[in-house]
Amino acid sequence: MSGALSGVRVIDISNFLAGPISSMFLGDFGADVIKVERPGTGDEIRYWGNNKDGVGLMYKLVNRNKRSVTADLRTPLGVEIVMALIKDADIIIENYRKGTLEKWGLDYETLSKINPGLIMVRITGFGQTGPNSHRPGFGTLAEGYAGFASITGYSDRPPLLPGFGLADETSGLMGAYLALAALRERDQNSGRGQIVEFGIYEPLFTLLGPQVVDYDQLGIIQERNGSRLPFTAPRNTYRTRDDKWVSISGSAQSTFERMCEALNVPDLINDQRFLDNRLRIQNAEALDDALQNAILEFDRDNLIELFDEFGAAVAACNNIAEIFEDPHFIARGNIVAVEDRELKGPLKMQNVVGNLSRTPGEIKHAGPQLGEHNREILIDMLGFDLEVLENEGYEIG
Repeated sequence: MSGALSGVRVIDISNFLAGPISSMFLGDFGADVIKVERPGTGDEIRYWGNNKDGVGLMYKLVNRNKRSVTADLRTPLGVEIVMALIKDADIIIENYRKGTLEKWGLDYETLSKINPGLIMVRITGFGQTGPNSHRPGFGTLAEGYAGFASITGYSDRPPLLPGFGLADETSGLMGAYLALAALRERDQNSGRGQIVEFGIYEPLFTLLGPQVVDYDQLGIIQERNGSRLPFTAPRNTYRTRDDKWVSISGSAQSTFERMCEALNVPDLINDQRFLDNRLRIQNAEALDDALQNAILEFDRDNLIELFDEFGAAVAACNNIAEIFEDPHFIARGNIVAVEDRELKGPLKMQNVVGNLSRTPGEIKHAGPQLGEHNREILIDMLGFDLEVLENEGYEIG
């Protein structure tokens, strides 16, 4: 692998989403990611979501750029394999329930004696400390526990959970970021590894805006209010004449004024209810009604062109089919086709996020077949005996 993280080796013994997303981001920029999966079944995400000819598509995305080996961590041989893998590794990522690695003999104290520079990323539902640390946790629980669901939806309807793995995927971003922070400290300062740990609810809690300071200083509890925000207006989705939808924000005063001019409702600019952002927040419902009435005079494409002429902010509320045809997504290369041997053809997925001018990221292959690299890693690289592995039920291609 080439890229900004070329030379960094990551051992991913995690399952499902948060941990594998962390290693996915590292692999996107050239880290050598070795994914360790249970023999026979593999990571359960292989069976999540949709499949094509029995091949899980979500696995193909989340575990791109990784090599797959099998090891049963509940057995002495599986433990031995992990210990051999981490000898030359920089980072190991796990998301088992608190105490599981210790039970298997794969705790950080043991592994760091083999490799003092090893960084262990530990992602659990509630973290390694605190009264809830023993509880199993998944992203869905975190989205409720962190406060996301309580502010999502409408006041007269139940709290809403996101339509994708929001807490897990924000945890994946945080895991990659913290792993690299620890890696830099090791390489620039101490030369020693360390434990990185957090609960899945914590990154999302931090991203939920000014709720803590608002409650601490003013006693305000943010309520569900549809697509409106408590700190800026207008901000909502609006239906166009052709029964499509756009998202609009008028956070800056100049943006709000340009929006009104584009919609030919200049009187709203000097309306006493909408003179500045704080007044607009207080009168958000009336403002939304006025804007919606004006927007219904336009088809979506014409509205977007008009806003562009006036320098006002608007975007289409795209579904995935529209994204595939969107000229900007195409020009930016946000979707990339990746050849896949298991699916016998190209597989399109989201491209690497972010462009590095000298050492760009790259997707070299989709998620591998279970144990695809057993021979390459377990025998050729680590020197395990073929007969011993086969006697333990390991498939060696």
